[in-house]
Amino acid sequence: MSNAAPASASVPAPAGDPLAGAVPLQSAEELREILGTPWPLVIDKVHDELTDADLDLLARAPFCSVATSDADGNCDTSPRGGEPGFTRVLDSRTLALPDLPGNRRGDSFHNILSNPHVGLLYLIPGVMTVLRINGRARILTDAPFFDAMAVKGRRPRLALVVDIDEIYLHCPASIKRAGLWAPDTWEGASPA
Repeated sequence: MSNAAPASASVPAPAGDPLAGAVPLQSAEELREILGTPWPLVIDKVHDELTDADLDLLARAPFCSVATSDADGNCDTSPRGGEPGFTRVLDSRTLALPDLPGNRRGDSFHNILSNPHVGLLYLIPGVMTVLRINGRARILTDAPFFDAMAVKGRRPRLALVVDIDEIYLHCPASIKRAGLWAPDTWEGASPA
């Protein structure tokens, strides 16, 4: 397959345009042609209930990124963190994340009020596996399990409850390429 742009895709760009000569992807079919067919193992890894391996990762995870978008599709990704296991498992298809003190912007919460779809990405320092959970969220102002999510005696005032649609364990390729857990690649790190 050639990477050359079809003649009809060529559009003159203004001088100095950083995208001059860029060739945009035209369709899902073209994307599939470029990427190829996913390996069956990759497709088979998707599941909709937490497994023992997922529960182990959640129990050890001190960090999660929460991706949301508003009704117009404007996106936000916000970090969440706490002691390992800060995410509470309510059952095999439901999670609760406490709202711990932060900047008070509430971007994720504002988005969820108009669009409940969320994506969660859990990372554990030093562990190469990335746990992705997609689902639909709602915001609670109280529930009996809030007491169990208290930090230093302080109950959360809000919790994000996620009804799980899809769970996926990512391979470690991106973490390895980034050197995320390799201190010698960290900016400003002194050599050992």
